[in-house]
Amino acid sequence: MHVEIDENSGFCFGVTTAIRRAEEKLAEGGRLYCLGDIVHNGMEVSRLAAQGLQTIGHEELKKLYGATVLLRAHGEPPETYTIARNHNIEIIDATCPVVLALQRRIYSQCRRCPDAQIVIFGKKGHAEVLGLVGQTNQNAIVIESLDDLNRLDFTRDIYLYSQTTKSVAEYRQIIDFCKKNIAPGAVFKSFDTICRQVANRISAVKDFAATHDIIIFVCGRKSSNGKALFDQCLSVNRNSHLVENPSEILREWLSGAQTIGICGATSTPKWLMEACKKQIESFSKEK
Repeated sequence: MHVEIDENSGFCFGVTTAIRRAEEKLAEGGRLYCLGDIVHNGMEVSRLAAQGLQTIGHEELKKLYGATVLLRAHGEPPETYTIARNHNIEIIDATCPVVLALQRRIYSQCRRCPDAQIVIFGKKGHAEVLGLVGQTNQNAIVIESLDDLNRLDFTRDIYLYSQTTKSVAEYRQIIDFCKKNIAPGAVFKSFDTICRQVANRISAVKDFAATHDIIIFVCGRKSSNGKALFDQCLSVNRNSHLVENPSEILREWLSGAQTIGICGATSTPKWLMEACKKQIESFSKEK
């Protein structure tokens, strides 16, 4: 039985940077807070919590004064920075550069065209999307699928953006629909704001899943990127299983398999995939 870890899986650049900055600050001593889970992976959050990283929510942030708070890769709306300034909070800003550039584009567009509809293709309530909507004074319209497009007024100007981790194919479908339905005289513009480091993983993970008998997909159940990538695995290999940690791997899944592939989301640490590999190999040794 051959067990292989997908070399293309694991943290994206933004997550890697956020975790490195957290570890560097923790090494200096003192208390460090993180606004929201630093990554949508419970095992990694627990690892950093053991080093002293304390996860807080926005309501808790409002009660802090003179503290140090790390902003994760997903980004934050402007009001978070206002609270930090008013409460003398030191911010370690680990917002992903791709997300930060998108925030600035949306902010600028909203000021240039205040009467236009700013539309964001993304997951409602997702941390990144909340940060993007915050650039528009909460006026942006968030759509999750083609079904939501009936909420738009196609007689008015539309400027369309996407959450950085969404599907390129779905985004193109939405763009095509808007182009066909925009009224004469109204402006429709779309912007390529999907992170290619993340988007390119879709084809890579499908190729990986197709070349193994069994796929163990490792990710936190809060990860929207993980769900999307796992669905891609399932589309080419029905023997794909999602686990959050090694203890969830069942021996019976592996029966008769010659090749087992382990892969994960942009929020999945390499050490966790290695731990899953060891768990699988221990099953083989027990035989």
